[in-house]
Amino acid sequence: MKREATVLAFVLLFAAVLASGVHAQPTGGEGPPVDRFGRLDRNGDGILTQDEMGRPELFRRVDADHDGRVTREEATAFFQRRRQQQPLQPPVPPTHADVRYGPHERNVLDLYLADSEAPTPLLVFIHGGGFVGGDKHVVQRRLIEAMHRRGISVASINYRFISTDPMPACYHDAARALQFLRHHAADYNLAPERFAASGGSAGAGISLWLAFHDDLADPDADDPIARQSTRVLCAQVNSGQVSYDPRFWRQLGLARGLEHPSFALMYGRKEGEPADAPRLVALYEECAPITHATADDPPVYMGYGVGKEVGPDTPMDAIIHHPLHGLTLKEKLEPMGVECIVLYRDGPEPPMSGAEFLVRHLRAGMGAKD
Repeated sequence: MKREATVLAFVLLFAAVLASGVHAQPTGGEGPPVDRFGRLDRNGDGILTQDEMGRPELFRRVDADHDGRVTREEATAFFQRRRQQQPLQPPVPPTHADVRYGPHERNVLDLYLADSEAPTPLLVFIHGGGFVGGDKHVVQRRLIEAMHRRGISVASINYRFISTDPMPACYHDAARALQFLRHHAADYNLAPERFAASGGSAGAGISLWLAFHDDLADPDADDPIARQSTRVLCAQVNSGQVSYDPRFWRQLGLARGLEHPSFALMYGRKEGEPADAPRLVALYEECAPITHATADDPPVYMGYGVGKEVGPDTPMDAIIHHPLHGLTLKEKLEPMGVECIVLYRDGPEPPMSGAEFLVRHLRAGMGAKD
């Protein structure tokens, strides 16, 4: 029952993302609006196929006339009915909104502070969007409330997109956000030694990079924020990739995922530059979270809404968010003694939920709320 409920939660999460994107949504800052229907509609024909949507069970429900195609009108009508049957909860207003942690216009974060006299642990939520879209406002009310019930505060951050600043800029932004929050921990009543990272898809990749990369703190920096640690106690992620190295994707049998348009932007590849150019190979390795995994790294929890089978009919969304990423990471971490829980459809029952995992690690030894 627990696994069925978790898989259902993944489907409902995807439905909520698509529902919010049937109409244009703001990206934050002064950027243009994001049309998530348009982003899923990769060939721009105004129709979503099952492969483009990537969730067969959801596709069948949205496809009202069962013609194998979903129009924008069908998607709009479906999610309007869903909202009437199950109204979306209004967002939680941040305790502190649009706090600037760096110089770029997207270097902003929202803080949702738990009510506590003692300093609280902090969950840093990092949104997804293929590194080319998304916004900190997508952090879910139920996540914030679940963390607040256990005395854990939440921060939701924006970061630079690869369309303007190729990798590893987004990683460094997230690291800077952690350092900023640690530097100002006393101002926000945070426990600086108790930070965790969480996110989905691109946000999952950034979270994992933070978990595994060596500490970026520079104790000799003139900037006091840069002296702070970038390490986290744990990472809990959904639909995450452990590498963006094209060679890795081919080894896993997921080469079709390289057709995703984000890959063309990730590394600022120049026209005519060979894919195996030393500059690019160095970036592949630096930007792959799994490359940095060592025995002293924190525990991770990875959830996926699809099974591990791969075939010619596997939808693109399932290829991009495939549990082989998590299972490959687990194979590397477990011999080192690093906890790595991987939840996927039809996989073994996990010992705990993602929320329980976060609470266990963030509140360990803190007393009554454990």
